Amino acid sequence: MCGRYVSTRRPQDLAQLFHVAQWPATEALAPNWNVAPTDDVWAVLERVPHGDDGGTAPVRELRPLRWGLVPSWAKEPKVGARMINARVETVHEKPAFRRAFVKRRCLLPADGFYEWQPGKDAATGKARKQPYFIHPEDDQVMALAGLYEYWRDAAVTRDDDPAAWLMTCAIITTEATDAAGHVHPRMPLAITEDHYEAWLDPRHQDPDALRALLGRPADGHLDARPVSTAVNDVRNKGPHLLDAISL
Repeated sequence: MCGRYVSTRRPQDLAQLFHVAQWPATEALAPNWNVAPTDDVWAVLERVPHGDDGGTAPVRELRPLRWGLVPSWAKEPKVGARMINARVETVHEKPAFRRAFVKRRCLLPADGFYEWQPGKDAATGKARKQPYFIHPEDDQVMALAGLYEYWRDAAVTRDDDPAAWLMTCAIITTEATDAAGHVHPRMPLAITEDHYEAWLDPRHQDPDALRALLGRPADGHLDARPVSTAVNDVRNKGPHLLDAISL
């Protein structure tokens, strides 16, 4: 799975990297070195303007979504905390993800992600998990493959009230390889720049063609370094979390 990641780039930089013309300046997100489930995260997505009859091309947006996908049919939003990842092997079949996979895909920009390797404490012999920060060797931004969904709050009576709608997202994962595979059996998937347009366009709806766009972050050129267990506490958010430690 992918349960924590790092996202520190400014929206201005992300807009340039992902060719986004506008973003909501009033909804700026602070740099986050310990993104956790239910946090708001930057997402790149394309939507057809509301009320359009289908003749207008989708518009690419950069906007904050809540991490943890809440299906439209969910009775309450707290189920999203358990739906942070969608397995690529079954994403086209699972009721919670299959509609979003066909129609509502996004990119989730990340500097890297954390995984935990089971082991034993050298001093006590007790079982422990050692966190690792896994990131591209060249430190470029990863475009993690994601899905997004709308959830309507029935307690809000008006559809045009912003409080009526919650937008959430999930990261697609696969079996881990290379540096990530030495730490954990699962890892997030990513989209290369030449596939952004096809992945984001909601008019592209062939599941097999969409799955063919998915690839390993940084084309597998990843580095993994052990970091402090301070990352285990979601309240810790600073850049010191990326400092390498000696095991």
